[in-house]
Amino acid sequence: MDRRSFIKFSGVTLAMAAAGVTSLPVLAANTIKVGILHSLSGTMAISETALKETALMTIDEINRKGGVLGRKLEPVVVDPASNWPLFAEKARQLLAQDKVAVVFGCWTSVSRKSVLPVFKELNGLLFYPVQYEGEELEKNVFYTGAAPNQQAIPAVEYLMSKDGGSAKRFVLLGTDYVYPRTTNKILRAFLKSKGVAESDIMEEYTPFGHSDYQTIIAKIKKFASEGKKTAVVSTINGDSNVPFYKELGNAGLKATDVPVVAFSVGEEELRGVDTKPLVGHLAAWNYFQSIKNPTNDAFIKMYRAWAKKNRLPKADSVVTNDPMEATYIGIHMWKQAVEKAKTTDVDKVIAAMAGQTFKAPSGFVVKMDERNHHLHKPVFIGEVRADGQFNVVWKTKGPVRAAPWSPYIPGNDKKKDTPA
Repeated sequence: MDRRSFIKFSGVTLAMAAAGVTSLPVLAANTIKVGILHSLSGTMAISETALKETALMTIDEINRKGGVLGRKLEPVVVDPASNWPLFAEKARQLLAQDKVAVVFGCWTSVSRKSVLPVFKELNGLLFYPVQYEGEELEKNVFYTGAAPNQQAIPAVEYLMSKDGGSAKRFVLLGTDYVYPRTTNKILRAFLKSKGVAESDIMEEYTPFGHSDYQTIIAKIKKFASEGKKTAVVSTINGDSNVPFYKELGNAGLKATDVPVVAFSVGEEELRGVDTKPLVGHLAAWNYFQSIKNPTNDAFIKMYRAWAKKNRLPKADSVVTNDPMEATYIGIHMWKQAVEKAKTTDVDKVIAAMAGQTFKAPSGFVVKMDERNHHLHKPVFIGEVRADGQFNVVWKTKGPVRAAPWSPYIPGNDKKKDTPA
């Protein structure tokens, strides 16, 4: 306390004593504000609401253990409502008005692309927890979801293997925006390098919120009937997954006939679907709830307790999934970096993030790469079970280093593996 503040404080104390007041009220603790930027309404709410809850749960866990640098974390939650320009407005609000130290948020790549200029302009810090198309490396972003070589490429390699059904033809089916289109550009180049002909690749896109998949499923059935083993690679995002999987079941397309591997469907999305007709279809992630280890058991138990305590919808049947794990990892790594830097200053925290490690619910110790702002993560491929969970049918021996710049895109070999 400086001299002027001390005099003012003493004057207040004397005045209160004269009035018969014998103690001061407890002053509110100085908090660190943390932004949560996820769609809680609109087409992406089916996926993003659980990430908001995971962030709040993790912040509560950290606060119960003393906070960060002796200060409690104060979450500031905003809803950009699956509206991509609104993501940028809400990001600016969090950084410029609410003065948050860090933001955890976004799901779609179009929402991430929308907020990037704001984070660069205001030197904010974003932790992005969802698999994406790569082809990006930003100073102000840490990517805790998977790059294509940690999800898309291993999944297609598995489909082409004997264990995965020896697929020879591929349907690339996605929502019409940057993540599916760029991922499929990479996958087309990868398939071409493996000798797959253009005539053996079908590519289809639908808008956000699309609900009528009858025509597309009919086209897939016709394409699959032309002689070679066919697989579907799905980058459908948001609540469109529900009608897609329902129509898949209605059409009788079983995994033994035309397996589907999804990159944006996990345990949370399958809660709204009758999964019995989908048994055997696949998803590629870096975490599944069904993985057995003490760290994951504790993570699941904590989330279930959080759901009941906060009376979340269908609290008795809540599930965990990959982006929730990535959110949990990101918040804890940020905490560790702040404590290492002894400050929430963005540039110092960015420097302190390099090489951070964390024992993840996946059962592996994951590491933030020293250079490229991406996690080293294990890769799992799971088959859908009748209860909406996944049986792991394939996994890497350990964490895989992310390759933000895909080697299947011409010219990427000249790009630097460090943020601009």
